Amino acid sequence: MEKLDFGCAKDGTPVSLYKVTNKNGVEAVFTDFGAILVSLKVPDRDGNLADVVLGYDNIESYYTNSPNFGSTIGRHANRIGGAAFTLNEKTYELDKNDGSNNLHGGFNGYHKRVWNARHYVTAAGNTMEFTYHSPDGDQGFPGNLDISVKYTLTDADEIVISYDATPDQDTVVNLTNHSYFNLAGHDSGDTLDQIVWIDSDEFTFADKESIPDGHIRKTAGTPMDFNTPKPIGRDIDADYDQLVWGLGFDHNWILKTEPGRIKKVATLYDEKSGRAMDVLTDLPGMQFYSGNFLDGTEIGKGGVSYGKRSGVCFETQYYPNAINVPAFAQPVVRAGETYRTQTVYRFYTK
Repeated sequence: MEKLDFGCAKDGTPVSLYKVTNKNGVEAVFTDFGAILVSLKVPDRDGNLADVVLGYDNIESYYTNSPNFGSTIGRHANRIGGAAFTLNEKTYELDKNDGSNNLHGGFNGYHKRVWNARHYVTAAGNTMEFTYHSPDGDQGFPGNLDISVKYTLTDADEIVISYDATPDQDTVVNLTNHSYFNLAGHDSGDTLDQIVWIDSDEFTFADKESIPDGHIRKTAGTPMDFNTPKPIGRDIDADYDQLVWGLGFDHNWILKTEPGRIKKVATLYDEKSGRAMDVLTDLPGMQFYSGNFLDGTEIGKGGVSYGKRSGVCFETQYYPNAINVPAFAQPVVRAGETYRTQTVYRFYTK
């Protein structure tokens, strides 16, 4: 592991980069600011490395990071309708940072905090572990919460993300990683020709504010069906209410997973480079987001302007707004219990 200076957080706290490599030359770079994945270099079918995640060259850009590039998102990823929820007969009010709703924890998400960092090597590979203590009332959520996010770069060219979080009161926990992937390279333009497969027959209907209300739709016969792999751009502009309202794909697919059991749920493939990526998780849902709100104003690594749909996200999660929809699997963790889940991004060529 190589540790590099990355400047300071707004309050002057020093921030570092941590670079790890595996036996195949795959290189991952993380920062303790937000437990963020900054860079990930993987080979194409000819062995040429390219950075396949969007991000920034400087800490100052991560202060804002409105697209949430590479971020660890919490305490609750995605949206909570009305920016409020009731737990144990008490109502909690949250930041309204997405219209009248709460998105990704609010104005001061976990991706804008400095985490504790340590590196170690196990039989699985190089691990960067980031820990954080979120106090009772943080972002409006109840309970102190001790969090660990471990990124392990394996010699099988995987990034294994392991989440653990233990509260001292009943609370809501729904953590995810918000990396934007472009398998042709972060600086290669849009991803519309890249091919996606999602192992899902249903998705959660979302209203015009992207809030699920409990209704579930079948993917069959709609542009939301990725059971047969297809280019992202094939149906993205279809005249279908979900795509019109979301300006493209930005929805929660219902996965065929079981708690505690990792399963492959999605793939991304770039035919030109031969790079492919599998997504594996034990979580019940995944937000597939096609970068619809990137507009060229974000200047990323190497001075690249990130235009519309120049990266895609596979955000494994509990369903958005689940805490307000009793029929959905609940992101509630009881006092003293441990939230524990894992997501894997596996890279290969074909």
